[in-house]
Amino acid sequence: MDTQKFIEHWKRTHYCGELRASHIGQQVVLFGWVGNRRDHGGCVFVDLRDREGIAQVVFDPSLAPGPEIPSSPDEIKASYALAEQMRSEWVIAIRGVVVSRGANANPKLPTGEVEIRVVQTEVFNRADTPPFEIVDDLDTREEVRLQYRYLDLRRAPMQKTLRLRHKINQVARNYLTGIGCYELETPFMVKYTPGGARNFLVPSRHNAGKFYALAESPQLFKQLFMVAGFDRYFQIVKCFRDEDFRLDRQPEFTQVDIEMSFVNQDDLFTAVEGLLVRVFRESLGIDLEQSYPGGRFPRMKYDESMRLYGNDKPDLRFGMQHVDLTDLVIEHKGGGVPFLADIAKRYEDGTLRRDLPPEIVKGMIIPADAGMSRTEADKLEVVAKSMGAKGLARAKVAADGAWTQSPLAKTVTPEMRLAINKALGAKDGDLILFQFGKAAMVHTVLANLRVLIAKKLGLIPEYGHGGKFQFLWVVEPPMFDYDEETKRWAAAHHAFTRPHDDSVPFIESDPGKVLCYRYDLVLNGFEIGGGSIRLHDPEVQKKVFRTLGIEQEEARQKFGFLLDALRFGAPPHGGIAIGWDRVAMLLSGAESLRDVIPFPKTQKGTDQMTEAPNEVSAEQLADLHIQTVVAKE
Repeated sequence: MDTQKFIEHWKRTHYCGELRASHIGQQVVLFGWVGNRRDHGGCVFVDLRDREGIAQVVFDPSLAPGPEIPSSPDEIKASYALAEQMRSEWVIAIRGVVVSRGANANPKLPTGEVEIRVVQTEVFNRADTPPFEIVDDLDTREEVRLQYRYLDLRRAPMQKTLRLRHKINQVARNYLTGIGCYELETPFMVKYTPGGARNFLVPSRHNAGKFYALAESPQLFKQLFMVAGFDRYFQIVKCFRDEDFRLDRQPEFTQVDIEMSFVNQDDLFTAVEGLLVRVFRESLGIDLEQSYPGGRFPRMKYDESMRLYGNDKPDLRFGMQHVDLTDLVIEHKGGGVPFLADIAKRYEDGTLRRDLPPEIVKGMIIPADAGMSRTEADKLEVVAKSMGAKGLARAKVAADGAWTQSPLAKTVTPEMRLAINKALGAKDGDLILFQFGKAAMVHTVLANLRVLIAKKLGLIPEYGHGGKFQFLWVVEPPMFDYDEETKRWAAAHHAFTRPHDDSVPFIESDPGKVLCYRYDLVLNGFEIGGGSIRLHDPEVQKKVFRTLGIEQEEARQKFGFLLDALRFGAPPHGGIAIGWDRVAMLLSGAESLRDVIPFPKTQKGTDQMTEAPNEVSAEQLADLHIQTVVAKE
C-alpha cells in the first residue's frame, strides 16, 4: 500500500501520548517520528513521537495473525524489515494492537503501561540524520538550534511551551469576549508618528520617497474605535519596534491590546486582573485568588517604587529594599566622608542650590547570613562601574556598630555612622552598599545589584518563576520627563495620557509636578503590561502640546486625524497593552523570549534559519526609489 492509500484507508485513531491501560486490546493507527530505535535481537522497539508524547511500538516478525491481530504474516514481516532500516526522525505510520507491558512498564512515561504490537507499517519520509538530537535536555548552541528551528520545535519542551501559548490565547479570547470586548483588527502599515520607540519603515513603491511605518502598537487606532462607538475592543496583535534587543525584547512581538470606553482606572484594573486570574487557573491550574483575595493585585505609587527599589518594575519575591540617605547626609553635612560632604554642600537649609544639579545618596543591606566574602563584594564594584558608577562604597557592620573593611570607617563621624545604621536597620555582620550621584544612575546601579545579589543568594532563580508569582500595579507616575540634553519636557508615556485633575493647573507652570493616570503591571520584576486613561479633552490637550513644544501646526501634521476624531464626540476611555510573549515566558519558566516565540530573531535582529535580513537587487531598490549608502567606519 503506497503512502497516499495508507492515509486514505487508515485514519489516525489516537495521538501517541494519549494511549493508556484503558486502550489495551484496541486496534490503533498512529503517525509520528522515530524518536529512538532499539534492536533487541529478534524484535525492534521504537519510541514513536508526536505532539502529544511518546508511545513504544514493537516490531516482532514472529507475531501470529489472529482475531486480535488483523493482518497477514507477509505484512508483519514487511513491517519488521522496515523497522530494521529505520533511523531517528523518520516519519512513519503504524497500525497495531495495544497490549500491556506488564512488569516492563515504564513509570516515567504517561504511556508507560502499554505498547503497540505492529501489524502494518508505512514510511512517509526517510529523514537525513539531524544536526542535533531531538531530546528534552539539549546542550547544542542556540545559534544551531535557531538555524534548524523546525527541528528544535519538535522537542517536547518547545511543544509544551507553544501549547501553553495556544491555551492562554484561547483563554484571553474567551474571557475578553465574555466581558463585552469585540476582537477588531488594526493596520500594520501606518503613518509614522513620534512615539517612545524607533519604527521600522516600509518604502511605498507607488508614492516615491514616502514610507509607511510598521505599527509599534495599535494605540491611535484603538482610540479611534472608541470614538467610533465600539465601546470595548481587544486584539492579539503583532507589533514592531526597531530597538536594541535583550532577553525580554524582540523586534516583532505580540501583545494583548485592550481599550474600553466610559471606564476609570479601577475598571481597567478589574478587567485585566480577571483576565490573568482566568489565564493562570486554566493554563497552570493556579488559583491567584488564594494569594490575592478577590483577584485584586496590590498597588504602589511610582515615587515609592523608585525610592524603595530604584525602578518602576520591582521584583517583590524578595526584600532588600533601598533606603534614601540624602536627608540624613545633608543633616550631618557629609559626616566626615568627603564625597558625601560634596553632596551635602549642594543643599542650603535642605534646599538644592539653583546652580547645581540634584544628587542623592542611597544604601542597601546585604544580610550577614548571606555569607558574602570580600572577594565577592569586590566583584560587585566591578559590576557597578560597568553601569556608569564611579565605584561602590561599602562597609561591614561590627557587633558594636562600627564599620570595618571600608575606607569610610577612617573619617565617618560616630553620629552619622550610628544614624545610617539605624536608618538601614544594619546588624552585626551585615554589609552596607552605598551609591551616590545623579538619581538615574544611583537607581539603575542599586536596582540591578539588588536583583543580581538576590540570584547569588538563591532568593530567586537565575530565570523562571521558582514557583512564586508576585504581581504589582505601579501607579501615579509623572506625566512629563525633563530631558537634560535638549532642555525640554517630553511625554513620559505619550501625549494623550490624562493628567490627574488636581495636576492640570501645573501642566504649563510646573510640569514636573504633573501626575497622570498611567499604569504598569509588573510580574516578578518584568513589566508585562502598560497603559493609561486617555486624554479626551481638547483644551487640556492643547496645554500638553504647548508644554512639549509642539505647535498647533506640528500637532496637526503628526496627529491631525486623531485630533479631528477627538473633536467629534470622543467618550472617556482608556486601555492597556499586555506583553503576551513576556507572560508566556514567565508562565512557562523559559529563559528568554526566544524560547516562547516559534521563529524568533537573534540579539542582532537576524533570523538564523532564513538568513533575514538579506540584500536585494539593484532593480528592486530602483523600483522602490531607494538608494543604499554604505556608512564610513
